[in-house]
Amino acid sequence: MPTKKAAATQAASKPASQQDTAAPATPAPDAVRTEGSALDGFAKFTPYVEKAGEEYMSPEMEEHFRHILKAWRRELMEEVDRTVHHMQDEAANFPDPNDRASQESEFSMELRTRDRERKLLRKIDEMLEKLEEHEYGYCEACGIEIGIRRLEARPTAALCIDCKTLDEIREKQMG
Repeated sequence: MPTKKAAATQAASKPASQQDTAAPATPAPDAVRTEGSALDGFAKFTPYVEKAGEEYMSPEMEEHFRHILKAWRRELMEEVDRTVHHMQDEAANFPDPNDRASQESEFSMELRTRDRERKLLRKIDEMLEKLEEHEYGYCEACGIEIGIRRLEARPTAALCIDCKTLDEIREKQMG
């Protein structure tokens, strides 16, 4: 994996049209909260405003993303607790087979959702580990900067937009 310095050199040689644009001067309004959404944890944050001449993934930027990832993780864990309590509270032995089937279907859907969130929690933990190692924000494939706006949109992004696009094209051709 390329070092941060090599990645910064590569990013500097990238045309301006391919580099991330600067953040808007005014923060975006808070996102609308949808109950039970896996996006809640990082939907309500103020976008990071870069300072003139600030180095990519400065300690302030790292702290910004640490806050986003930890808040998202906390909300996912709370959702897991709510699911466990809901399933315990709602578990009933209905005499009607249709009612039992409906309850089983509801529980099955909740468990599938929690399984996806469990995988997401693992990915969040990996990103928090990368933050500690000061490797967060750099593409796993080519080593260039992923970009602040992309990371704010998807804090678990491990590939820059170019590598992700190529990856999706390959995936489409293979399957």
